Amino acid sequence: MGRLRNESGMQPVLFWTQLRDQEKVGNPRPSVVRRPDKSGERKKNTAERGSPGHIDRQARLWTHLQSQTQLPVVLVTNLRKRMRNSSPLSLMNVITIEDYKSTYWPKLDGAIDQLLTQSPGDYIPISYEQIYSCVYKCVCQQHSEQMYSDLIKKITNHLERVSKELQASPPDLYIERFNIALGQYMGALQSIVPLFIYMNKFYIETKLNRDLKDDLIKLFTEHVAEKHIYSLMPLLLEAQSTPFQVTPSTMANIVKGLYTLRPEWVQMAPTLFSKFIPNILPRAVESELSEYAAQDQKLQRELIQNGFMRQVFLFLS
Repeated sequence: MGRLRNESGMQPVLFWTQLRDQEKVGNPRPSVVRRPDKSGERKKNTAERGSPGHIDRQARLWTHLQSQTQLPVVLVTNLRKRMRNSSPLSLMNVITIEDYKSTYWPKLDGAIDQLLTQSPGDYIPISYEQIYSCVYKCVCQQHSEQMYSDLIKKITNHLERVSKELQASPPDLYIERFNIALGQYMGALQSIVPLFIYMNKFYIETKLNRDLKDDLIKLFTEHVAEKHIYSLMPLLLEAQSTPFQVTPSTMANIVKGLYTLRPEWVQMAPTLFSKFIPNILPRAVESELSEYAAQDQKLQRELIQNGFMRQVFLFLS
């Protein structure tokens, strides 16, 4: 076996002898001449990926992905391992705008379609890992602006169709269908936002100073809720005065959802909103206690007239 040499090519004994002698006379340590790197470009790319700034950004991103999303921890871990173990060249192959339009966006488009139209509890046969990888590569290749524009356009078209379907709904089905549309969309955001988290972190938050989830909620407000609020609210008030016309869970979902979309809508029906959202009404005043008591008595009479007590007795018996 040949004798070990240091990076300058010197034998260890000679190298350390020279170093000791130079330090004795106050000379600086000899500079180490490194051998030429035959794979210089590859190591340069690897070094850039391994720089402290890059590692810190990646660590924060993966921590946020695990803590703020509903994706399984195992899936997030596998995604991180794949990104870490993949070679820089395989991740950084040039993606032209034609490649984006013909290969990458169609995959994202199909996945978004399935997520927007899924029902609660449905199994969606898509690869979250593949979709996240597509987003990651497109962001790295400077296609964030185009991808964001396509995403907004895609979801806007979907919400316009939803709004037209609601307009065609009969009054007796209107509340329930609005509840389904609201719940389905908010459920879809629980998957869509995490899949585009890389675009959100390095484009929307950085360049637009906004947040993807806020933008997508605003789309539902503008294209669905605002167009139907003046038709929906009278039906909700009517249902409130008729017990059991609408299930309490449906009423709660809609009222809380409307408050999330636009808190100022509370002014349209303060009493209705106060039944599901605490502390939105002014504090009680002693001079108005008699009025509160009268309202409670009126509610009790309405419940009795609609057979509430009879149903309670039947249930207890």
